Amino acid sequence: MSTAQKAAAQSFHDQADNPNPPLSHWQKPHVILGSIVTVILGAYIFMSVSAIQGILYALGIALGFTLFHARFSFTSAFRRLMSVGNVQGIQAHLVLLAVASSLFALIFTVDFSLTGSGPSGYVSPVGVSLLVGSFMFGIGMQLGSGCASGTLYHVGSGETPTVLTLLGFIAGSVMGADHWGFWVNDMPSLPAFSLATSTNLGYFGAWLVQIALFAVIFWITMKVAKRKRPPKMKALPSEKGWKRILRGSWPLLTAAVILAVLNALVLIVRGSPWGITSGFALWGSKLVSALGIDVSQWTYWSGDRSAALTESVFKDSTSVMNFGIILGAFIASSSGGLFKPKRMKKGVALASLVGGVLMGYGARLAFGCNIGAYFGGIASFSLHGWIWGIVALAGTFAALYLRPLFGMNNPNKNDFFC
Repeated sequence: MSTAQKAAAQSFHDQADNPNPPLSHWQKPHVILGSIVTVILGAYIFMSVSAIQGILYALGIALGFTLFHARFSFTSAFRRLMSVGNVQGIQAHLVLLAVASSLFALIFTVDFSLTGSGPSGYVSPVGVSLLVGSFMFGIGMQLGSGCASGTLYHVGSGETPTVLTLLGFIAGSVMGADHWGFWVNDMPSLPAFSLATSTNLGYFGAWLVQIALFAVIFWITMKVAKRKRPPKMKALPSEKGWKRILRGSWPLLTAAVILAVLNALVLIVRGSPWGITSGFALWGSKLVSALGIDVSQWTYWSGDRSAALTESVFKDSTSVMNFGIILGAFIASSSGGLFKPKRMKKGVALASLVGGVLMGYGARLAFGCNIGAYFGGIASFSLHGWIWGIVALAGTFAALYLRPLFGMNNPNKNDFFC
C-alpha cells in the first residue's frame, strides 16, 4: 500500500471513529447581520408587496437553510454516479421525487391553491430545445460545481467561485431568452405530455406508475452499489441532539423529505412549483434593458411575462424565493462557523463562469433547471422532467472529460470519500 493510500486509510478510520467532525464556533456577527437583513427584507415584502410574496420569501429561507445543512446536491450526485457509481445522492433524489409526487398528486386532485385558481404543474414540450438545453445544463453544472439551487446556496455560504457561476448563469439566461423563439418555436418538438392528463390514468394512476418507476430505479441503484462498491460520501461537521437543527449536517433522506414538503407548500401558495432560473433571466433582462436594449421585443418576454419587465423584482415570486435561499444559506453557514470565502484558482474561476453560462442558456431552452424541469417536472408527472434527468446525466458524463482541462478533479475508485 502506498503512503497516500495508508494516509487515506487512516483518514477513513478516523472518520469512522468520529463520523460527524466538530463544527467551528458560531460566527455571531454574520448571524446577527444576516438575521437583521432577513427580517428587514421580509417586513418590506410583507407590508409593501403582499402577504403571499412574504410567505414565499419565508419558504425560500427554509429551502436555503435545508439545502445548506444537508449539502443537498444534484450536481455532485450526478457526478458521483457517473464517475464511480456512488448512488447515495441519486437515492436521495428518488425519495425527494416520490414524496413530492405523492403530495403534488393530492394537491392536483383536490385542486387547491391560495391563488384563487387551481394549481398547475410544470408540464412542457419534448423537443430539440429540451434535448440541447438539458445536455448543456448537465455539462454546465459540472463545470460550475453547482446547479441552480446549488449556486444560490453556495453563494449564500461564501463559496467564492459560485459568484462567477451566478454571473454566468444570469448572462446565459439572457442569451437563452433572446434565442428562445428560435429553439422553442422553430425547432422540431412534440406536445407536452402528462402521465396524468394526457392519458386515462388520472393523478392516482400516474402516481402509481411513478412510484413503481422510483422503486425499480432504487433497486437498480442497489445493484450498482453492490457491484461497483463505490466510495462513500464524506461525513459532514455536525452537532449532537437538538443543536443539530441549527448547527449541524442533516441526513440526506431527511432533507429530501423536507424539500419535497416545502415544494408542495410553494405549489399551494403560488399555484405553481418551485423554480429558480426564470428569476435569473428577469434580472439579466432588466439590466440589459437599462442599457438601452429593447428586450420586450423578444419572443420570451411576450404575453404574460411582459409585465415582469416593468415591475419590481420583489413582485416576482421566483426572485423573492431566490433572495430567501441565499439568506437562508448564509445564516445556516454562519451558524456553523462555515462562512469562509476563499481565493480561487484561475482554472476554477473560468470553469465557473463557463459553466454558469451553459446552465443559464440550457435552462431557458429546456424549460427549467434541476429544480423547475427535473424536480418540478417529474413531480408534476411531466414526461419532459424524466427526459431532462436522463439527458443531463449524459451531459454530466461528457463533462467528466472536460473538468480536468480546468484543473478540476473527478471522484475516483481509490477515494474513501467522494
